[in-house]
Amino acid sequence: MEPSHLSAVQHANETPYFLVVNGKPEGPFSIEELKAHRIKPSDFVKTGDMDDYKEAHEVAELRALFGFKPRALIQYYGSFDQRLTASALDWLFISGVCIIIALVIALCIDDKTLRLPIALSLFITIPLAKLVYHIIMECSAKQATYGKQILKIRVCDMQGRRIGFGRSLFRNLAKLFSMLPFFIGYLFAFFNKQQQCMHDMLAGTLVMKDRLL
Repeated sequence: MEPSHLSAVQHANETPYFLVVNGKPEGPFSIEELKAHRIKPSDFVKTGDMDDYKEAHEVAELRALFGFKPRALIQYYGSFDQRLTASALDWLFISGVCIIIALVIALCIDDKTLRLPIALSLFITIPLAKLVYHIIMECSAKQATYGKQILKIRVCDMQGRRIGFGRSLFRNLAKLFSMLPFFIGYLFAFFNKQQQCMHDMLAGTLVMKDRLL
């Protein structure tokens, strides 16, 4: 047995797992107890270190121990209403921060004639701040803005993996194509199984939701 394979098996033997049984999480279980449950590759499992449940075949330690073969993942796509709600929350967060900053700056300036330009500048700074916020957050380890995190959805590539900065930048700039004309590109989500908007199609991205809510 190769050293890396042996290490994975040893780690699995020391790690307790929670297992979804009849739709409900149960455990923690040892490896021997998982064997007694006749765990299958498609069963959902989770350790204390994992953010979410995964199918057993996705966990390297369990693949090494039980001989599971990695399979194509079943994708759970974020719905249009989830994405819309997340976007509204993000607009609220970014707008609130920008308005507070502008208000503080305006109060610190003695020249009252500058206060109107500061207020008007929000029409530019808020959209720009939101663009940068989306680009950074969607290629981060969380793969999601705070609005998306609340709705338990995240951005990934077509294989469910985290996207890089370049693809996140392109995806968010491509939203211009989804907005014009009349936001028609967003309606594409209603006409394909993967619920991709136009900018998702152009960037090769998906918006997935957590499997267990």
